[in-house]
Amino acid sequence: MRINLDANLSLMRFSHPLLKYAPRGGRMVVIGSKNVPAPGPGAAAYSASKAAMNQLARVAALEMGKGPDPNQLHSSERGVRYGLWTEDVLQARAKAYGLSVQDYKTNNVLKVEVHSRDVAELAVEMCGPLFAKTTGAQVPVDVGMTG
Repeated sequence: MRINLDANLSLMRFSHPLLKYAPRGGRMVVIGSKNVPAPGPGAAAYSASKAAMNQLARVAALEMGKGPDPNQLHSSERGVRYGLWTEDVLQARAKAYGLSVQDYKTNNVLKVEVHSRDVAELAVEMCGPLFAKTTGAQVPVDVGMTG
């Protein structure tokens, strides 16, 4: 809860007054998780903290009004290469689903991995003109994952 909820609340609280001075009112991109609508086994604490953060971002969009506009990017951890996904963690997660590590990483509609760069590129776009009139959105980078 401290990492996924409290840290985001603090960041929103401290950045809000500053972002109001940004051109076009500023933007916030909250990194959510596909784990909220599609949780997996053994991830109760993570899922609960991300669900709470999801609701925080949605309410922030309502309360902040015109700028900064908070939107969420939901990534699929299973297919994203983060530094915290060690080989041991990948093997344990794959085993929980009865898959090989490679099959676990590509267990999605598109049969590809999502990389950190893919998530970062969408986050940058969400701060640009394409999202100028969007707030409270939840945009997935999930390669078609359903569970």
